[in-house]
Amino acid sequence: MKATILPLCASIIATLLSIPTLAAHHETAQKVTNVQVGPRPYFLVADMDEGPLKDKLASCANSPMQSSDFSIGHRGAPMQFPEHTKESYEAAARMGAGIIECDVTFTSDQALVCRHSQCDLHTTTNILETPLAGKCSVPFQPAQFGSDGKMTQAANVQCCTSDITLAEFKTLKGKMDAGNPNARTIAEYLDATPNWRTDRYSSQGSLMTHAQSIELFKSLGVKMTPELKSASVDMPFNGFTQEAYAQKMLDEYKAAGVDPSDVWPQSFNLDDVKYWIKNEPEFAKQGVYLDDRYDIEGFDFRNPDSWSPSMEELVESGVAVIAPPLWMLVDVENDSDGKAVIVPSTYAKAAKDAGLKIIAWSLERSGQLTEGGGWYYSSLNTINPNTQVNNPIAINNEGDVMTLVDVLAQDVGVIGIFSDWPATVTYYASCMNK
Repeated sequence: MKATILPLCASIIATLLSIPTLAAHHETAQKVTNVQVGPRPYFLVADMDEGPLKDKLASCANSPMQSSDFSIGHRGAPMQFPEHTKESYEAAARMGAGIIECDVTFTSDQALVCRHSQCDLHTTTNILETPLAGKCSVPFQPAQFGSDGKMTQAANVQCCTSDITLAEFKTLKGKMDAGNPNARTIAEYLDATPNWRTDRYSSQGSLMTHAQSIELFKSLGVKMTPELKSASVDMPFNGFTQEAYAQKMLDEYKAAGVDPSDVWPQSFNLDDVKYWIKNEPEFAKQGVYLDDRYDIEGFDFRNPDSWSPSMEELVESGVAVIAPPLWMLVDVENDSDGKAVIVPSTYAKAAKDAGLKIIAWSLERSGQLTEGGGWYYSSLNTINPNTQVNNPIAINNEGDVMTLVDVLAQDVGVIGIFSDWPATVTYYASCMNK
């Protein structure tokens, strides 16, 4: 009997070994050919104000959805998935994002990895629950409270990719981006996901190097928009200059055989974009200047005299694409009935007139529109209102997201919209043939 059983067991084992395991299957991404947008876009359309736009979008409810470059996955799909993880990227592709973002920073051994900030590991990974917490730039310091129960000092901690090596980075797991400033313990600090997100998909957050993201995006059949993040350490860093950093990011696309037309390199640092214009002109054709000049004292997106450089000067320097936060691209006017409506801003009109292509960021990044939507909707709520109109508030329900997308697409003329939930933009793009 043993003589019979042993060959049989060997045969069974050989057969089992030849079957891909669940883990191996998980590691093999495939191009998305069946786009699924889920229920959210339909919920948003149903919540829209009555009118021709709602009718048009509702008419597409039973139509197949298509992937579109107009739909850009902002850090993947971080409304529900830990940002910049394999799972978040795959979700974005499944939702029809034709372009997906990897924010690029570096480790202590100068390896490029996907993280929104060089120093966000304490809010976006489990590092504080690991021995690597001892390497953090600022170890966890619990919040302090007075005898009256009022907080006298918020919890403080800072953990950076530059604090650890690539090998150490690979041992971490991604989580939803959040930190509790009132925390007395690490557990309290980590348990802080906003109520408009979810921890449902946080059990498995696979971190990625920049090179791994390139291979994943290739296999998913999507284009790529890497953002060169500002360093939180002094540059040069161990001999690693800003120019070498900007070059290394693009070198990894060249090493992977990616056509420059499939890459949209971005930076908030205009000098990075100018470096690519001078040294990598093929990639620079789609180089994106991320405009954060709203942080500069005196800057007013409604006043061209406060912009330096001007839109025309940006074009003269070779910049092809500009990408401000979406609120800078829209404003509020009153129609003939005195109703507040969303219109292109002075900034948007000037960028378009100068010949710049425009990308907007980031849709569905903050809270509910019934509560104003937060910073990303600043020009449409009371944060940065247009004082020249009688009613400066143009959003009051979740369906207004679709109205905003339509204004950005049709009136502003953006070529793409970053979203934390790409399905919303995909639905619009599929319905409107964007």
